Amino acid sequence: MARAKQVSERDADGDVERVYHELRQVLRVTGVDVSLRLWAAFPRFFASMWEAMEPNVETRAFEEAADRLRDEALDAAAEWEELGAWDAVTLGPSQRFHVRGVLELYGALQPKVLLLASAVRLALVAEPVGRNAVPGAAERVERGAPARMAAMEWVSERPDDALLRSLFADIVKTVGQPGVPGEYRALALWPEYLEAAWSRLKPRMAEDDFVHAAEALGRSARREARALPYGVTLSREWVASQGEAAAAVFRVTDALERRLPMLLLNLAQLTLDAPEVERRPVPAASRLVPDWVAAGELR
Repeated sequence: MARAKQVSERDADGDVERVYHELRQVLRVTGVDVSLRLWAAFPRFFASMWEAMEPNVETRAFEEAADRLRDEALDAAAEWEELGAWDAVTLGPSQRFHVRGVLELYGALQPKVLLLASAVRLALVAEPVGRNAVPGAAERVERGAPARMAAMEWVSERPDDALLRSLFADIVKTVGQPGVPGEYRALALWPEYLEAAWSRLKPRMAEDDFVHAAEALGRSARREARALPYGVTLSREWVASQGEAAAAVFRVTDALERRLPMLLLNLAQLTLDAPEVERRPVPAASRLVPDWVAAGELR
């Protein structure tokens, strides 16, 4: 597919700006990733998608489902030969600290984005999402990124550096559009490390074990989406009725859902390859709010 438009956090306004703020809070991360910025190019869809999905995303059930997807990716990657990218380059202590921060940030975020994309795609093809629990029945978690989480910082998608341009082109050719995934743009702040990592990740992606693991992870994400607490009402017909290009929305969503299992498996390999990286993000505390406040927020 052609290069898809993204809406930066700086350029966001109106409903998109509001949803970006809520995404950072509810997903408990420090920025809005590429996948979400691509959806924001369709602002009416984006706002409605978030209205439909937020009641699920803020629950303990969603957090635990994302944890299971992360664990599945880590378990699969643990069966493969260690990458060796971490020891293949010379990075100072501060650089290694910041690289670990990127891996932990995306380790917390990517399983949630995969689950979100799977749920949205299922809804767009009129498949059931959620178990239709009573609104407000599911435990919710506290909002906001953990204090120790790294800032989301990236290299431009069209960098001046020829090596990075070549790497980015190869990454997108291999994992698929739309756009250069955020974790690779973040790791490009240390080009030697990204080059060493990608030179090892790329050939592994062609192996049968990787392909089968990615397919299994995609199936798991859809299964988890179907088991979320609340039903999701969203359809291509509704998207079209709001004046959005429903076919384009679906193409972007479909492309994201297809490549996210691969990205999560690659991230799992990088996590296992780097010492002292948290395999799991900081657990979310229960959200302690009065019932009348919760009821008001769900209206």
